[in-house]
Amino acid sequence: MTWNNPPPPPSDDDADDGRLRELGYKQELRRHLSVLSNFSISFTVISVLTGVTTLYNTGLAFGGPATMTLGWFLAGAFTMAVGLSMAEICSAFPTSGGLYYWSARLSGHRWAPFASWITGWFNIVAQWAGTASIDFSLAQLIQVIILLSTGGNNGGVTWRQSVFILMIAVPVFATERASAKYVFTHFNTDNSAGIHNNLHIFVLGLLMSQYTLSGYDASAHMTEETKNAGRNGPIGIISAIGISLVVGWGYILGITFAVKDIPFLLSPDNDAGGYAIAQVFYLAFKSRYGNGAGGIVCLWIVAVAIYFCGMSSMTSNSRMTYAFSRDGAMPFSSIWHKVNKQEVPINAVWLSAFISLCMALPSLGSLVAFQAMASVATTAIYIAYALPILFRVTLARNRFVPGPFSLGRYGVLVGWIAVLWVATITVLFSLPVSYPVTKNTLNYTPVAVGGLFTLILSSWIVSARRWFTGPVTNLGG
Repeated sequence: MTWNNPPPPPSDDDADDGRLRELGYKQELRRHLSVLSNFSISFTVISVLTGVTTLYNTGLAFGGPATMTLGWFLAGAFTMAVGLSMAEICSAFPTSGGLYYWSARLSGHRWAPFASWITGWFNIVAQWAGTASIDFSLAQLIQVIILLSTGGNNGGVTWRQSVFILMIAVPVFATERASAKYVFTHFNTDNSAGIHNNLHIFVLGLLMSQYTLSGYDASAHMTEETKNAGRNGPIGIISAIGISLVVGWGYILGITFAVKDIPFLLSPDNDAGGYAIAQVFYLAFKSRYGNGAGGIVCLWIVAVAIYFCGMSSMTSNSRMTYAFSRDGAMPFSSIWHKVNKQEVPINAVWLSAFISLCMALPSLGSLVAFQAMASVATTAIYIAYALPILFRVTLARNRFVPGPFSLGRYGVLVGWIAVLWVATITVLFSLPVSYPVTKNTLNYTPVAVGGLFTLILSSWIVSARRWFTGPVTNLGG
């Protein structure tokens, strides 16, 4: 057959739909997201305002300014290695399932069901825990704002300084500022935790950075709704990490230049009840204007940012729920992958909201429960990130076919760096956080993550190995 007039090239949407069919799925979700929209979802889930604000106390207590300002880039460099490896795999397999689908395709036919099961459940439980921890953190911040509004400043808070909404304004308005030497070199060893090894203290302080720099798999989970997904999904992952590194460092610097008295900021007897970053905001404005209303306004800005972070997190994990149930991996799967007239997996959204709520409830009466949930959200998600990368650099090393985005000959090297970093932080973040170790000071990370692994493995051995075959096509439906 010859063409007198060559046919027009396929549109981007047709190419995306065709690639999705090659991967085994028909287009059910509305493909409307641009590269900016895809990036925005991951950037909002990472949300430096959420992560840094929530765990600033941890950074101050374990190492202080030096750990936060310098450790941020240490964690960030290795996080970028993880992100680059994920972006390369995402480009080859742009599906909403993301990590668990990648594991199935990269581990080979024999191991695909087991690899997919382990990766998928680590990913989805970590995402639910992440949403729960974000929204619970919002509740904590609102509680502190109410405390400052009613108990701080002699009860006379006004809102006339609402124009001061930029977080970078904190060191500008603070009458006493830390020196650059203090911000970049002061290492706080007075953590009242009985830890005397400086390396151990520094490692624990990195948790703030690593907790913040997570959630960028959201770009992968949104690829079935993203135009030119093989290109724009990877861009969303990499740019979200890179821009978060720059913006986050600026936020940390802005706050830390207003830090002078670490023990007072961590004391439960201060105006903010020991919520260090809230106390910094409050004092920065109070010292210049006689009241802390401007600081409270800034805290409300942060609270709104945390709200949007939780909303984006919900969007991401509902798509993961939709994809995982589409492949039959969840109880009552046929319910959770239904799509409404607006092409939204609404049942998956409500299920994700309900499970995240249930996971947050124990934290109302137990700080230990919240710490365990945060541990799952941080460590388990990185284990899920590492598994498909591990399969890519081992089992699929010689047969991996990259998509539009490729690391070329450096793909294996970067992949191994990513895997080794995840293995390292999994061990380091399981170390004791206080001595002597008691039931009240125990680091529950290995308990929470180990318990999750036991449940996932047990469910595989007892039941799933008999019926779960990994990702299945829905083209015939």
